[in-house]
Amino acid sequence: MTEILQNDLPYDVSHHRALPGVSPLAPEAWLIVDEAYSAQIQLRETLLTHQRDKVLRLAPEAFAAAQELLEMALGFATAHLGFERCKDRVICPDGRMLLVDDQDPLVTLGRALQNDFCLLQPRGAEHILTGAVLCFPASWTLAEKFMRPLSRIHVPVPSYDANITKRVQRLFNGIQVGRPLWRCNYLHYDAPDLFHPRIEADPRSGVSEGAGPYIRSERQTLCRLPETGAVVFGIHTFVLRNQAYNADKG
Repeated sequence: MTEILQNDLPYDVSHHRALPGVSPLAPEAWLIVDEAYSAQIQLRETLLTHQRDKVLRLAPEAFAAAQELLEMALGFATAHLGFERCKDRVICPDGRMLLVDDQDPLVTLGRALQNDFCLLQPRGAEHILTGAVLCFPASWTLAEKFMRPLSRIHVPVPSYDANITKRVQRLFNGIQVGRPLWRCNYLHYDAPDLFHPRIEADPRSGVSEGAGPYIRSERQTLCRLPETGAVVFGIHTFVLRNQAYNADKG
């Protein structure tokens, strides 16, 4: 077990509200880099190299959206996060020089940024998960969710009923270019593992009902790509030691 931890959360967890529970996000705050960047990126590199089939999916119809997302995210990173771009190379905050491969756009994103990214595109009455780089799943698997609609993706979530399904779909339909949204969650975990997959048929494990030794929180963002119109669901994962738990045990 390797601990990759942040020191604190850069937001108030009181923003954690019932689904869908989103708030407006300033465009310049879409993506962030924090003190766990280098360690998280090393783990992402390992997962993308050795477990690519578990952390990456991309349907042919989502390829153009993935390319658009790559350029938009790297443009944002150079403007706001200290990245440097030189033609087909980008210099990352940890000094790595990364090849920008627009034929493998989600892998490039996964190696450059801490964020996981999911692409959702409309098909019929719902949005479908047509692509993702998901290195840090929190008790779910990309394989089970890929090419599924929002209602099917959230089947294991008890609070995700028919009413929430309609509200979330209306939310996705109404996302406007240049006006991102965000929400966060907040759970107690028994271990700090960032790569924490779980298939739906397995009992939920590792998540504490009460206070656990670790806090896991996802900063989740939603935005619309201007050219392809795909919705991007971004996930920046934080794991912290639960100081209150440790104090109680001490």
